[in-house]
Amino acid sequence: MRRTAAISGVLAVALTVAACGSDSSGGDDAAQQGADSRGPITYVQGKDNSNLLGPMAERWNAAHPDEKVTIKEQSDQADQQHDDLVQHFQAKDAGYDVVSVDVVWTAEFAAKGWLTPLKDKFALPTDGFLEPTVKAATYNNTLYAAPTSSDGAMLYYRSDLVKTPPKTIDEMWSMCDIAKKNGMDCFAGQFAKYEGGTCNATEWMNAYGAKVVDAQGKPTVDSPEAAAGLKALADHYKSGDIPKQAITYQEEQSRASFQDGKLLFLRNWPYVYNLASTDASSKVKGKFAVAPLPGVSGPGTSTLGGHMAAISAYSDHKATALDFLKFLTSPEEQKTNMEKGSLAPVIESIYTDADLVKKYPYLPTLQESIGNAVSRPVTPFYPAVTQAIQDNFFSAIQGQKTPEQAVKDMQAAMQAAGG
Repeated sequence: MRRTAAISGVLAVALTVAACGSDSSGGDDAAQQGADSRGPITYVQGKDNSNLLGPMAERWNAAHPDEKVTIKEQSDQADQQHDDLVQHFQAKDAGYDVVSVDVVWTAEFAAKGWLTPLKDKFALPTDGFLEPTVKAATYNNTLYAAPTSSDGAMLYYRSDLVKTPPKTIDEMWSMCDIAKKNGMDCFAGQFAKYEGGTCNATEWMNAYGAKVVDAQGKPTVDSPEAAAGLKALADHYKSGDIPKQAITYQEEQSRASFQDGKLLFLRNWPYVYNLASTDASSKVKGKFAVAPLPGVSGPGTSTLGGHMAAISAYSDHKATALDFLKFLTSPEEQKTNMEKGSLAPVIESIYTDADLVKKYPYLPTLQESIGNAVSRPVTPFYPAVTQAIQDNFFSAIQGQKTPEQAVKDMQAAMQAAGG
């Protein structure tokens, strides 16, 4: 992939921390239990909006009749998924063998000794993987998870109404007149107070030149650039360019608005492409396209997204779990997830497959999005850090705090989170 080096550079400056405050006593011992054991396993993942999990389990079970996988589907809200995993890890639940984790949870879970290090007899080959996905799965120079999907946000737009997508933020706002003439809302992302709000808030602050943390991981969000990003959102929320209900939007609510023909521009992840193209209820089939997120003077900066699969330290069948990780990251499964669910693959060669690019024209845009992506802070204290971002962003967009006060309070809360 052309932009691998660029993404790696972005991730190299992400916050790196030692396992201070770790709750990892006994974690190494637990991770070795069941190392050679095989048997049925359970795979835990968030809500399957693209109907990928059932067919995937059938393929695995057909080939492994004595080591079948059972799927446990969580909610579609990242915060609830995280808390569910924490609860079961704390209970040392052997029933959660393999778990899907957001890219920013790896450090937290690894520092607490809840994940099995993928080294020695658990070594997982990563040749051909996008380098940034491997970096995101690594903590303290040890791989702790298998990258299963990457992610970069894109701008979905009504191509029947907008012939040339906006390249800058101001150009996008200038097109809101098109929405008004057609009785539509103009722009929305995911502006509810949850993890998606953190992704959206950091994208807007980064677009205006802010850095949430510096190269050493020190919070630097209290800046004029960060305030400018929040001000843009607050001003256009107040003017109506962003609909009032957008502060309740998570991924699915915003997708529904776009698919119902109520929205001219949508910031969302690649999975929407497949659903908006194939859902029987979609009113935008053949009427939409995707473009890179607009920035101040060119392409914007997506938050780096994605998920990975990790083996719980408390699994009783870790040998089977490791084979399952290899299955999830195989080229066949990666292509299936991309074709059936618009999930961004972690295998570099898929992005340069001419036949696939012809069939799925959004791939070059997705490649550019991931190439410009910026990671959220990687820290064992991430729940407190993201809460600081969510709370203050949510207040700022509604005008309850000035953007300047919001970033000041955001920085103070992030500093407190890190001790």
